[in-house]
Amino acid sequence: MIEELPTSAPAERNKDPILGILTAALRESSLLVRKVLEIASGFGQHVVHFAAALPDIAWQPSDPDAASREVIRQRVLQAGLPNVSLPVELDVLADWPDLQVDAVVVANLLHISPIDTVEGLFAGARQVCRDGGLLHLYGPFKQGGAHTSTGNAEFDQSLKQRNPHWGIRDVEAVIEQAQALDWVLSSQTDMPANNLSLLFQLKTN
Repeated sequence: MIEELPTSAPAERNKDPILGILTAALRESSLLVRKVLEIASGFGQHVVHFAAALPDIAWQPSDPDAASREVIRQRVLQAGLPNVSLPVELDVLADWPDLQVDAVVVANLLHISPIDTVEGLFAGARQVCRDGGLLHLYGPFKQGGAHTSTGNAEFDQSLKQRNPHWGIRDVEAVIEQAQALDWVLSSQTDMPANNLSLLFQLKTN
């Protein structure tokens, strides 16, 4: 009997919209994308879904939390997909593992982590990505200093009540930080439930 693993309802809702964006980005990139690192894989729903849909790409899940990594490990083993690896420990604000990838993907991280995570993410992704590599961000963002919906404003308040260091970030500030660390914005796309998709490409030397 297959063990029923924990799931995240938001991950289930957004895995298909994200896959649509990722498929287009990875297929249309001038870079031949063969390996992708997912940051903060949570329960592993995204990475298994992506790996099943894009079998010619190798997927590497990661998470800083040991309990989450165990769930990811079990989900990966249950899926039995040859192109998704067991999870590695990765804390965006600590030393990153010795990896070399073509792209980094991350969903719903920046608003549930301290502001330093923004710089840590772009710096670490630059370290593991080869020149011309891609970085895809998904989640809620403020635009022009304002929330894009009443729901996002209420969500932001609830985040700050849970942890004063959390909160929905300004997309312009995130893009500015990315540019300072050699990432160029390729596209910004409105997504369901008042989220944004941000695709960056690493400058080539």
